[in-house]
Amino acid sequence: MLHKSGFVNIVGNPNVGKSTLMNVMVGDKISIITNKSQTTRHRIMGIVNEENYQIVYSDTPGVIKPNYKLQENMLNFSLSALSDADIILYVTDIYEKIDKNQNFLQKIQKLKVPILLLINKIDLSNQEKINQQFENWKKILPNAEIFPISALEKFNLENLFNRILELLPESPPYFDKDVFTDKSERFFVSEIIREKILLNYKKEIPYSVEIEIEEFKRQIKPKKILRIKAVIHVERETQKGIIIGHRGKSIKKFGTQARIDIEKFFGEKVFLEFFVKLNKNWKDKEFQIKNFGY
Repeated sequence: MLHKSGFVNIVGNPNVGKSTLMNVMVGDKISIITNKSQTTRHRIMGIVNEENYQIVYSDTPGVIKPNYKLQENMLNFSLSALSDADIILYVTDIYEKIDKNQNFLQKIQKLKVPILLLINKIDLSNQEKINQQFENWKKILPNAEIFPISALEKFNLENLFNRILELLPESPPYFDKDVFTDKSERFFVSEIIREKILLNYKKEIPYSVEIEIEEFKRQIKPKKILRIKAVIHVERETQKGIIIGHRGKSIKKFGTQARIDIEKFFGEKVFLEFFVKLNKNWKDKEFQIKNFGY
């Protein structure tokens, strides 16, 4: 039987719905979704397997002008997705200005692989505006196929999926058929914790935090439980107090939220322990961000 396999890489600016799309297409919660920009920091693969095909989706950080080392590495993740793609999903939305991020768009224009341009969030607009965006993008990326979609409402995603299957090259699978991602269990724990911090704190706190899983151990006796120790790295001493909160209320709140989601993710009982550690200016230290997996 003919087998198809390929890399379908999702790129675009921050907050256009890339992670929502990724999670819907893969069928699992692989990428963090919040209404804050720069939520995705890594390039995350989600793998869809059937008997005659394997689709390797990649979610990437939103394309931004970097202000420090961490953002430089995030941009490199997005650029790397252009070089190994069999199909590019360029996600924009109904609100985004066409001329935003010209440098990245110029790189998209030079690609030889199929480009599917997705105008997201059309459920929040009207037909006239959708038509206008369609015409504008056709001028910018004349070789792209344009799909108006709503990732949140799953509108037009079946047509998008069918087109991806048509464009997918003939190839044996790149990963074992029982693999659904390239990331480790520890990675998903750290992302769940980081998501809860994003949802519970404002201003600079979510962007100054990194999660390190110090211990990940499955205990069998006296009772079966997954024991996790997580270190929350912050950049300034004052941030430690904000994270912990008065009498530990804040850290207990998002810790409970994280534990519940981790238990759902693994289908196991979880004991989750936190330590908050000062790690000054970690976002600008090359050795440190490499140690964190960027």
